[in-house]
Amino acid sequence: MRKIVCLALCLALLAQPALALPEMGTLYAKSAALYAANGQELYSYNADEPLQPASVTKIMTMLLTMEALDRGEVSLDTMITGSEYACSMGGTQIWLEPGEQLTLDEMLKAIAVGSANDCAVAVAEHLAGTEAAFVERMNTRAAELGCTGTQFINANGLDGMGQKTMTTAHDLALISCELLRHPKILDYTRIWMDSIRGGKFSLANTNKMLKSYQGLTGLKTGYISEAGFCISATAERDGLSLVAIVMAAPTKENRMADATALLNYGFANFTAYTLPDDLLPPVPVTLGRAAFVQPQMEDSGSLIIEKSKAAALEPQIDLPESVSAPIEQGQPLGELTVLSDGQVVLRVPLVAAEAVECKGLGELFSGLWGALFCGAQENQTN
Repeated sequence: MRKIVCLALCLALLAQPALALPEMGTLYAKSAALYAANGQELYSYNADEPLQPASVTKIMTMLLTMEALDRGEVSLDTMITGSEYACSMGGTQIWLEPGEQLTLDEMLKAIAVGSANDCAVAVAEHLAGTEAAFVERMNTRAAELGCTGTQFINANGLDGMGQKTMTTAHDLALISCELLRHPKILDYTRIWMDSIRGGKFSLANTNKMLKSYQGLTGLKTGYISEAGFCISATAERDGLSLVAIVMAAPTKENRMADATALLNYGFANFTAYTLPDDLLPPVPVTLGRAAFVQPQMEDSGSLIIEKSKAAALEPQIDLPESVSAPIEQGQPLGELTVLSDGQVVLRVPLVAAEAVECKGLGELFSGLWGALFCGAQENQTN
């Protein structure tokens, strides 16, 4: 392994006085968490306490829908039919009629903007056959994302017959971060007012922070009496994307105050730093169809750094002298360590940006005969 120690990288954006990170202050909610969209935890308060998420459950429903879209299993023009069961949902709804069909685009709009319980179940049934089968997918996906305190019972977050969806602020943050990997969803969660059914049914976003908080992009509110007021609030400013989770706040006003406090804390104390394109050198590849493979950070092109520690960043890069083909895209290659004043701020795995196949036998023999021929010619010339 070789270590490339880069000179301290200072940018005006990052030049902040070295101060201790301030305390958050008192929150009204029972549980809260603040994450960067890349999955970095920035703050937590009772974030592992199992609580009911109410309609914030729908972030997982939307995530599985966006993933199905990406796989080509459905399109936004796909017609979704409301079953009698889906149309029987209570709470917030658009009053689907049994047999009524809407496009997936309209269904997503109703779920993200109007928090429609009936549409959430209709989409779940379309994607998995039954809501129960969809719930299995929800719980499997949650486990894959590292959620340890989550158990979904339905696609919309309503209480079931003697059952309750339970999750944690930590787990909701992980699911929200994953949903943000599908930026198309923000086309829906950013909507303030719209309509469906050819303009006959109006929708107003349940997330009133869209009008009160600069840079807000979503993501989902929730309320039932036992759960209290919950929200997954996402916002972006100056290239920094944040996720604030608030669970079991006593009132709507408390929920908004807590989410605002979390986001303000994040934007005041953290900054996004993008590494220069030429910082990560290509790694030579032996026996590969490409001579080099380009390393990249495992998650994203930005690091989220405390402003108080960002005045003098010193990246250290550990990469091998060479690697042997075949190389898979995403294969671990090394590690980036970011230091500030000699202290480790962050460690980020470095992975292969693309796959590199092995040379075929013909290519290997061709290269060998070429080398022998060139050597013979050189000897004759000398």
